[in-house]
Amino acid sequence: MKDKKNKVRYGMVIDLRKCMGCNTCSVSCKVENDVPPGVFRSWVKVVEKGTYPNVRRSFLPILCNNCENPICLQNCPVNATWQREDGIVIVDPHRCIGCKYCIASCPYNVRHINPIMKIVQKCTFCHHRVDAGLQPACVESCPPGARIFGDLNDPDSEISKLLAENATQVLKPEMGTDPRVFYIAADKDAMDPFAVNS
Repeated sequence: MKDKKNKVRYGMVIDLRKCMGCNTCSVSCKVENDVPPGVFRSWVKVVEKGTYPNVRRSFLPILCNNCENPICLQNCPVNATWQREDGIVIVDPHRCIGCKYCIASCPYNVRHINPIMKIVQKCTFCHHRVDAGLQPACVESCPPGARIFGDLNDPDSEISKLLAENATQVLKPEMGTDPRVFYIAADKDAMDPFAVNS
């Protein structure tokens, strides 16, 4: 058996030099995962900066970070939230009671209550697709190829090469959750959780 550091550990890089804020990722996520109206597993935060006529927009796709040390896992009273060996954090729909403890404890505000099923849901890197050897829906559908998904423990993977060659940022590193979604060229104001969406 492989030791822990040699096991597959999935992550995602979002290259904001390529992201154009088209929301294809959000739409494909909703379709792939049958996400009801009014809630999202993934969305694109938009922050406008400057004054007319010198205005620009910054985009920051937001999704579950599938953290290495997920706080949500620690706070689920019925053990509905669990982490696979590959690092993907899952919510068991048969155990979840919709108590919202995980929502309250998530520092990234990336979980929601499914208004139909009354349980918590979130991005799971489309684990059903990954298990079938496919890319997550948002990665596959991104027109400019701004999302890169893969094994962080494989030095030959595209994601590992991107991380080795580029400076990256993660959301709220001070929380100690060790997020597995990395951003290249993120705007510092867009990374601010209190920055206003347009």
